Amino acid sequence: MFVCRRFSSTAKFCSKVKSISKQVPQKFAAGHSTPSTSSGSNAECSSIIIPSRTHRRHCKPTYTSEDKFHLPAEHEWRVAFPTTGAAFKHRVLLRNHESAARVAEAFIPAGCKDKVIVEAFAGPGVLTRALMNLPKERVRKIIVLEHLEPYLDFLRPLQEADPRVEVLPLDGFSWDSYQDLENRGCFNDIDIVPRDKLHPHMHFIAHLPTSVYGEQLLAQLLRLVPDGGWLFQYGRVPMSYVMHDWLWERISASTESFNRCKLSVIAQAVASFAEPLSSDALLPCDKHFWPSSTLNDRPLKVPPMTAVTVSPLAEQVIEKGMLDKWDYCLRKLFVLKSTNLKRAIGHLAPGSSVLLSHLTDPSLPVDHPTRADVQKLVRKMEVKDWAAVVRAFDAWPFAPEDLLITDSFSQDEK
Repeated sequence: MFVCRRFSSTAKFCSKVKSISKQVPQKFAAGHSTPSTSSGSNAECSSIIIPSRTHRRHCKPTYTSEDKFHLPAEHEWRVAFPTTGAAFKHRVLLRNHESAARVAEAFIPAGCKDKVIVEAFAGPGVLTRALMNLPKERVRKIIVLEHLEPYLDFLRPLQEADPRVEVLPLDGFSWDSYQDLENRGCFNDIDIVPRDKLHPHMHFIAHLPTSVYGEQLLAQLLRLVPDGGWLFQYGRVPMSYVMHDWLWERISASTESFNRCKLSVIAQAVASFAEPLSSDALLPCDKHFWPSSTLNDRPLKVPPMTAVTVSPLAEQVIEKGMLDKWDYCLRKLFVLKSTNLKRAIGHLAPGSSVLLSHLTDPSLPVDHPTRADVQKLVRKMEVKDWAAVVRAFDAWPFAPEDLLITDSFSQDEK
């Protein structure tokens, strides 16, 4: 249902009018009577007609409906859900119900049982509804995080309709939101599972924002895997994301790809990745996602999206307490990503070229974990090569203790 709300404005539109004295014909200025209007109206109402421009007032349509359990029709989304403003413009969300059903089935497939799902950036809940429609034995609880009111309006009715759903007005990007879940006791019934198998019950799902904040959130969560922080205190909790293709290309980039970066190395060191749907299953974007690439005849930059499942590895290459040293070495060396390791190693710290003797020790087999191929370009180094570099750096008695990297290196990982 559409309702028109008129804009109010204090601005006064000025017509292109000369001063009145210049518009009055000279014969009237000389004392001649003013002509009456052609309509024959009262002489007292006679006036000089001043040209003016009429302006049509704009209507801002708004969506109103008593039924918020059911989502608006597709043609009404542009009225119900904003697409501009810092909070909304990077939120690309599943809109097509059939597509959402396929994504839900791919994320929580047959064989899953009693899943406790934390869903962040849920939007109005198209994917949430698809998760609710899965066989009930698969899903025990859905904890929905969303902080934007236009979306919350369509999420709150879900918890009233289904006791398995809990909707919380929390921002999925804020660390305090996840601490709040702990404080509320949302995970009191979650068991800690040994790291030799994936957690069978807990699962994290999110539509990642297409801005840099989406990438930052994913990077932060991956960095928590080695030390068992966040949800990983309960074990190897799988994560499933709807993310834009560019981010997927970065985290999955091979050693032959120019997209390989610090994030690629960290991601592949801590987890395995899979696309549970075919690469074209969510194409074209306009068919599956909101907003459309054209909205009100206005082009929008809506990137292609893909569905990805992330599974923490049982054997972590990054040992507990070593993440800062991995981060330091990656940042310092990726500045010289097109240089081979033999030449780049000296960039770690003054005198760090001495590490080459440890990385190329001829008394050890070539495939020994402490050895690395120093002729490789930095961007072509495999995870095992990075592990050898960090191990040598950690054993070096003259390694810098202060691993803080100044702002001049803030773009090293690009």
